Amino acid sequence: MSSLPESAEYVVVGAGSAGCALAARLSEDPSIRVVLLEAGGKARNPWLHIPIGYAKTMYHPVLSWNLATEPEPELENRRISWPRGRVLGGSSAINGLLYVRGQHADFDHWRQLGCTGWSFADVLPYFRKAEDQQRGADEYHGRGGPLSVSDLDLRSPLTDAFLAAGQEIGLPRNDDFNGASQEGVGLFQVTARNGWRCSAATAYLSPARRRPNLTVITGAEAERILLEGRRATGIAFRHLGVARTIRAAREVILCGGAIASPRLMLLSGIGPAEDLQALGIAPVHDLPQVGRNLQDHFQARMVFRCTRAGTLNDQMATLLGRLGIGAQFALRRSGPLTISAGVAGLFARVLPESATPDIQFHFIPFSADRPGGGLHAFSGFTISVCQLRPESRGAITLSGADPWAPAIIRANYLSAATDRRCMVEGLKLIRRVAETRAMRDWIKAEYLPGPDCQGDDGLLAHARRAGTTIFHPTSTCRMGSDAGAVVDPTLRVNGIEGLRVADASIMPTVVSGNTNAACIMIGEKAAALVRETARDRIAA
Repeated sequence: MSSLPESAEYVVVGAGSAGCALAARLSEDPSIRVVLLEAGGKARNPWLHIPIGYAKTMYHPVLSWNLATEPEPELENRRISWPRGRVLGGSSAINGLLYVRGQHADFDHWRQLGCTGWSFADVLPYFRKAEDQQRGADEYHGRGGPLSVSDLDLRSPLTDAFLAAGQEIGLPRNDDFNGASQEGVGLFQVTARNGWRCSAATAYLSPARRRPNLTVITGAEAERILLEGRRATGIAFRHLGVARTIRAAREVILCGGAIASPRLMLLSGIGPAEDLQALGIAPVHDLPQVGRNLQDHFQARMVFRCTRAGTLNDQMATLLGRLGIGAQFALRRSGPLTISAGVAGLFARVLPESATPDIQFHFIPFSADRPGGGLHAFSGFTISVCQLRPESRGAITLSGADPWAPAIIRANYLSAATDRRCMVEGLKLIRRVAETRAMRDWIKAEYLPGPDCQGDDGLLAHARRAGTTIFHPTSTCRMGSDAGAVVDPTLRVNGIEGLRVADASIMPTVVSGNTNAACIMIGEKAAALVRETARDRIAA
C-alpha cells in the first residue's frame, strides 16, 4: 500500500469505456503522470473474455454492481435491475459487445443544443481513431486503432430468414449501421478480436500499462472529490479498507458513468444546494442539474417457438451439443460462444413524425425468460425492440451523506406518451416481421407475450409487465452552453475549476443505439480537450 502514488497531473476516476480510453491517451505523453482509479478488480474471470460470457457476468455478485431502480410507476411498480460493470473495462467488460455509434443526426442535434465541437463531423475523427475495423478503413471507419471491431461469423438459415423478412416489409438491406445511414436490416458488428471480447481495458489499458507514467489502482472506491474552495484538487478513496487521498496537480476527471459520476459530485457538495442540505451534505456549489435528465433505452421482448431445430436452445440441450460448441471455440474461436446480445438488427421508423429510425430490433437465435437467464427447453428465438430516443426523464439522487450507500435511481420509464406509442408500434412491427413469408415457416407459435395479447392496450400492458432496461443510462451530467448545463462543451464542470466529466453522463440526449462506442469516442475526444488545455496553459 505504501507504493501508491500520492499525486499525479491527472487523476481519472473510473476505468470504464471512456476512462480507459482517456487514461491511455493521456499517458502517451511521458512527461505527465496519470493515475486511474477503479473500484472493481482485475479482469481475471475467463467469462469476461468469452463473448457470450455476458450471460454469466452481467448479474455476477462481484463483477457487477447489481443496481436497481426504485419501483417504476408505469411498470407495475417493478424495480428494474441495472447491472453495471465492476471490473477493469467497466460495462464494456460485461456488455453485449454490439458496436453501434448512433445516428449522424444525434451528434448534429448535440451541436444544435449548444455543444460546440460535437457535431457528427466533429466526432467522426475520434470514432475512426479508436477503431481497428476488420473490413478496413474508409470514409467512416478507421484501421489500426485500439478497439477491434469485427463481423460475427454466425450466419444461419434462421438469421437469413430474419434479414429477408426485414426486406420483405420494405426496409433496405444495410451492411453497415455505422456508415452513411443507420436505417435498414443487417448483421451487427461487435467489439471482438479473434473471437475474444475486446473491452476498453483490453483495447486501451493492456498496452498502456507498460508505461511507467500510468498507474492503475483497482479496488479503489472513490469517497469524495477533494476541493479547495471551488477548485478540485484530488480524490479521497478507500483502498483495501484503508482511507487514502491522491492529489491532482492539473485535473480530476470523472469517468464513473451515468450513476457514479453524479453520485460522487453530490457526495462532494456539487449539486442542487437545497437537496444537499436536506441530506446533511454541505453545499459547495449549487448546480441543480447534477443527477437530473437521466435517459435510458427501454426494451420489450417477443419470443417465438420454432417449427424445427436450428437455435442455440437446441445446441445447448444435449451434452454432445455443448461439447461441440466448446470445441468450436477452443479450436477456431468461432461458434455460439462468440455470440453477442444480437446477431442481426433492424432500425426503422414507426412513428409518422420521425425523420430517422426511432426503434432498434435485436434478433437473437436463442430464448430465455430473462436476459442472462437459462435457455428455454424448446427451439426458440427472441426479437427485442427498444425506443431509440425516449422522452421520459429520470434522476440519480442520494439517500443521505453515507458515501457507501447506493444511489437512488428513478428512470421513469414510459412516463412520456410518445414513449408508450413508440413501444406499442415497435411490438406491432415485430409481429409484422414474424408474419412475413420469410419467417412464417420458422415460427410455430408466439410464446411471449402470446396470442392472447391483442390490441394496443394489450401490447402496452406487456411492455409494462415484462419490459426492462437495455442497459444504456446516460445524460445525468448534461453537456451544454446554457446556464443549467453541468459541463460545458470542453467537459469542464461549470463553476468548479480543475474538474471534468467524460462518460455517458455528459450526453445531452442519449444516442440512437448502443452506447459503448459513443462512450469510447467521448474518452478519445476528452483526451484531446485535456491536451488542448495543457497546451494553452504552456503558451500562456
